[in-house]
Amino acid sequence: MMIRANTTLLQRLALFDAIECGNPYWSAQISEFGIATVYEHLFLGVYKKEKYAQIIEKVRSFNADKALKAIDESRATFLTPEDPRWPMRVNQLPCPPIGLVVKGNVEILSNNSFSIVGTRKPTAYGVGIATEFATGFVDRGWDIVSGGAYGIDSAAHRGALLAEGRTVAVIASGVDLHYPSGNARLFEEICENGAIVSEVMPGVSALPHRFLTRNRLIAALSDATLVVEAAFRSGSLRTARDAAELMRPVMAIPGPINSPSSDGCHRLIGERAAELVTSVADAVELISAL
Repeated sequence: MMIRANTTLLQRLALFDAIECGNPYWSAQISEFGIATVYEHLFLGVYKKEKYAQIIEKVRSFNADKALKAIDESRATFLTPEDPRWPMRVNQLPCPPIGLVVKGNVEILSNNSFSIVGTRKPTAYGVGIATEFATGFVDRGWDIVSGGAYGIDSAAHRGALLAEGRTVAVIASGVDLHYPSGNARLFEEICENGAIVSEVMPGVSALPHRFLTRNRLIAALSDATLVVEAAFRSGSLRTARDAAELMRPVMAIPGPINSPSSDGCHRLIGERAAELVTSVADAVELISAL
């Protein structure tokens, strides 16, 4: 049965529904004035109506019962910073989330975790490495975080499940949409012991810019990040740089010098934005040293 939320949660939910995730301006406003004040000012139209008309309208027309029902029907939880289960490390982000929709095991988001990211079009080498590192870290008691996409992400999630561990998929769409659709079964398996995390409401489609904003969450929810295979301009490099900005260890796997799938990894290593690792033992030793 759906439980009626308190006022602060409802205000957060209204702003979560109205404001695009990772917005620097609104993150600064919430940080400075607090949820209640920002909500009230939007509802009353204190902010410039011409510039923020769409957000104001969404806040004013927000239907709390409908929103809570959508989350409940998705078998998910709306998690806020006021909840003791909130993963405090995401608060280190320059634009921390207003809230998170979590399907599955909410309790694990603060566990020791290792993110594995990379290309959607990996080689057999990349798939094998992602699987090896996922199983290796699960065997050491860590959870695996990735983005739920095809390729390296899927290999990381499956590697964790293969080792009977837990894994977290941070996605760019609503938790009910199973995007990409080909991973629907994988998402169900993830939710058995792990979790799917989203920064948008159920029913909201994935858009290109949302993959970039979700990448910062992958970095923030992890103690360290590994890039397995990535093209020269891969979005995975954004995850690596987000992790570095949070002062978390960043590692990359070297590949053949003529493989476009490894250009991004070689770029990170060459720019000293990531440490070169070739085994799970290397990664564990690096994390322990830092």
